[in-house]
Amino acid sequence: MRVAIQGELGSNSHLAVKALLGDAELVPCALSVEVFERLTAAGGADAAVLPIENSLHGAVADHSDLLLQHDVRIVGELSLRIRHALIAPRGSALVDVRRVLSHPVALSQCRRFFSHHRQMEAVPFYDTAGAVKHTLQEREQDAAAIAAPFAAEVYGAHILLRDLEDDPQNFTRFLLLTRAGDEAQVRPVDGPVNKVSLAFDLPHRPGSLQHALARLAGQGADLTRIESRPVPGRPWEYMFFVDLRVASAEGADAVLHTLTEVSHSVKELGRYAVEEPPAAVPAEN
Repeated sequence: MRVAIQGELGSNSHLAVKALLGDAELVPCALSVEVFERLTAAGGADAAVLPIENSLHGAVADHSDLLLQHDVRIVGELSLRIRHALIAPRGSALVDVRRVLSHPVALSQCRRFFSHHRQMEAVPFYDTAGAVKHTLQEREQDAAAIAAPFAAEVYGAHILLRDLEDDPQNFTRFLLLTRAGDEAQVRPVDGPVNKVSLAFDLPHRPGSLQHALARLAGQGADLTRIESRPVPGRPWEYMFFVDLRVASAEGADAVLHTLTEVSHSVKELGRYAVEEPPAAVPAEN
């Protein structure tokens, strides 16, 4: 199976693929839009794994927009503990590091580390694992990268420090995607399909969202996530993205029916098995 990810080998997306699908042939992409292009193109990729939200930084808004724009379906989810390590070429020493490359979100999650190492400059890079790959290719002894420890294993690099993240309760929720119609070939587990993701827009009048949510509650649906995104070409109008726990496939059908009655449009983004929330990480003494 060919699986498209945004980022390089050794990234958290790579770890998510391993957890969801085991060993698969990865198709690394520099941009998220390229992931969707590969997934929807013939022979490009059979599936894709993308982050949709982080427990500290919230939603990855662009990915919700891309889900709406492409004919793909969500078939699985995974919450991955995010761990950050300082990684450098073998032979590098911590005392020599002056520049630290990583994705801007990863850098922002390690502020305490930089406050304790003020001689180091945080340098934004397009990808965490890509930063490791770059520092190894350049062989600059004053440069290191922040990435998952797995990246050091993939590239044969040296871990200078572990667990740099400010907050250990740092999880990213990843979605497993496939082309519409291919759900049965990619779905990772045989289990109850008890979660549905939807996008819908509502009439612009007082109480429309409250009315829609009340109808969902009346169907017994448990709202686990809601996000609003602007509708292109319609200023100050919004599309609502929701994740709902349902009791059965029939419950998902009922949710779709009740939303169709009160919305301008409804798009089903996927049905899949709920992953239970990860256990909290014990606080350090």
